[in-house]
Amino acid sequence: MTTLPEADALAGLRDALGLLKDREQVAQRLLESSARHSFDPDEELDWDAPFEEGKWFWPPELVSLYDTPMWRRMSEEQRILLSQHEAAALASLGIWFELILMQLLVRHIYDKAATSAHVRYALTEIEDECRHSKMFARVITRGGTPWYPVSRVHQNLGRLFKTISTTPGSFTATLLGEEVLDWMQRLTFPDERVQPLIRGVTRIHVVEEARHVRYAREELRRQMLTAPKWSQEFTRLTSGEFARVFSVAFVNPEVYTNVGLDKRAAVAQVRASGHRREVMQQGAKRLTDFLDDIGVLRGAGRRLWRSSGLLA
Repeated sequence: MTTLPEADALAGLRDALGLLKDREQVAQRLLESSARHSFDPDEELDWDAPFEEGKWFWPPELVSLYDTPMWRRMSEEQRILLSQHEAAALASLGIWFELILMQLLVRHIYDKAATSAHVRYALTEIEDECRHSKMFARVITRGGTPWYPVSRVHQNLGRLFKTISTTPGSFTATLLGEEVLDWMQRLTFPDERVQPLIRGVTRIHVVEEARHVRYAREELRRQMLTAPKWSQEFTRLTSGEFARVFSVAFVNPEVYTNVGLDKRAAVAQVRASGHRREVMQQGAKRLTDFLDDIGVLRGAGRRLWRSSGLLA
């Protein structure tokens, strides 16, 4: 019996979004884009420039307490300080997530041909993520804020997830971590109210993450058509649970304590905030529409996504 090459065996496969694209062609285009548009943050950004007085570290509309009773009682100086601590917390969350992502990518390519464009792009993405993690760590240090690690429970859940995750589950989680932050960063880097260093960091991240999103989306489409049924269903459940973890971890409650606020009251007001709920759902909408189209948001998994607050 003759075995067809993978590219031939999968030729003509389509999902709700149309024909699958050739894996090698997609990777080759991404490699070419990486060669043209990759950045060294240590050289690209002015790390020694002083912060500008009165400028934000995150757009105010994206700060968790925006438009709550507590926000309305805060001074402008305290609001800006909260934006600085939340930016540091998001950078800390980004490092945690990218460490998980790099491990998942290495596992994905472990038994694939190292000479393929698909594997070479995965290695290129890992290079990008290493630079991003160092960039995020440096911006935290530059701002003089604490590092905000995720809770011990979420740390251990992350360790469990990257151990048991299937390939489609890995790429679903990758997109969850990348696309919500990407939406926020696309609002941040052109915003002249925001500190130039933060705008520079988010600009680099947006440009390079666009390739990562493309790679993950194309591979997830392929996986949701070719993975065993049990793996597809497991992906629906694990992605829903990861959405719940991600939505809780998105703001570290210690930021409130560190800017002189009542942590318990602040968390309660964020949870009750219609503005915050709308921001998170809008940030996730492009992703949830895509996941719905390719069959991830079904059954119990969809209910978990709803309970995360990311899906309306």
